[in-house]
Amino acid sequence: MNFTNLVRSIQQTHTVLQYQANKAINRSLTIRNWLVGFYIIEFEQNGEDRAKYGEKLLSHLAVAIDIKGLGETNLKTSRQFYIIYPQIRQVLTDELKKLGFTSGSIRQSITDEFQHIEKQLLEIGQSPTSQFDDNLQLSPEKLISRLSYTHLVQLFPISDPVKRLFYEVECIKGSWSVAELKRQINSLYYERSGISKKPKKLSIQIAEKAERLQPADIVKSVFIFEFLGLKAKDVVEESDIETALLDHLQHFLLEMGHGFCFEARQKKILIGDEYFFIDLVFYHRVLKCHVLIELKVEEFNHINAGQPNTYLNYYKNEITEPADNPPVGILLVTNKNETLVEYATAGMDNTLFVSKYMVQLPGKEELKQFVQNELKQL
Repeated sequence: MNFTNLVRSIQQTHTVLQYQANKAINRSLTIRNWLVGFYIIEFEQNGEDRAKYGEKLLSHLAVAIDIKGLGETNLKTSRQFYIIYPQIRQVLTDELKKLGFTSGSIRQSITDEFQHIEKQLLEIGQSPTSQFDDNLQLSPEKLISRLSYTHLVQLFPISDPVKRLFYEVECIKGSWSVAELKRQINSLYYERSGISKKPKKLSIQIAEKAERLQPADIVKSVFIFEFLGLKAKDVVEESDIETALLDHLQHFLLEMGHGFCFEARQKKILIGDEYFFIDLVFYHRVLKCHVLIELKVEEFNHINAGQPNTYLNYYKNEITEPADNPPVGILLVTNKNETLVEYATAGMDNTLFVSKYMVQLPGKEELKQFVQNELKQL
């Protein structure tokens, strides 16, 4: 063995075992959430004191169990998981034996299974009179071993079982990342495939452009963070430049003496069924409003512009107290020697307040100079 072979052997060993470890973590999370959904449904149907809780069951349950990652929203998701994928009970041998279930067997090889499913999906897409076989589904073993729980959550809103199965198959075949799965659902890939004269050609085009799942991507899921009791910032890989800029920016604003009170870094918020993270959140005691700061170590684009406004609208509707003024956003975008500093006001129409915050907050030129100096030092 030469040095090159030594390096290759260590890299391959690391990759394979890292992937296996990540799969084991995800499998455990998936099984836990399915079982949580099972317990909830069982209680709703047979619980001796179920009438006492009624529609407030999940909120009472979240408080009582007091486990990070099993708040009311996640309990609701787990319940939905059990309802949509009852077949998963077939692979939960040891866990479900305690509940009186017996395990099932895996039906076919993955190649035969995919060919069978794809054949019927194509028939359904080409013939309005074709009927969907209710028993046609991926084996539960493949669902929990080839799709992360975060992937599965993206499929919950899909009520059509054929459409959901289509994305399950395509996601596994293409090793799609979660972002890619969301992108294909939002771009109506299923519908486009159904009306396309050459669905196979479309599939090849999609495969060539798709973002593939990497082993480390699985444990970057918010669900995994919560399951392992980790904070997002302990695991999420930020660039050294971005981390340093946020560290210094936080200190810079607090040292200005303009009334900034630090609240959170990488503030997690839930919009619909998706989590987002705000880089820095302050409360300004003089302006009596939240100040949300987003930093992007890249050039300005339309996504950068829309993201802070989304956060501002969320804070305005969900967080702001009656006595507070509307939240303010600051967007910093760096592109080598150029810096864009932009204020977002979420459609404020109070001219006096706008004038006041321009005095109390650091000026655009001041922030621009700060970022430029930091980039030079870094």
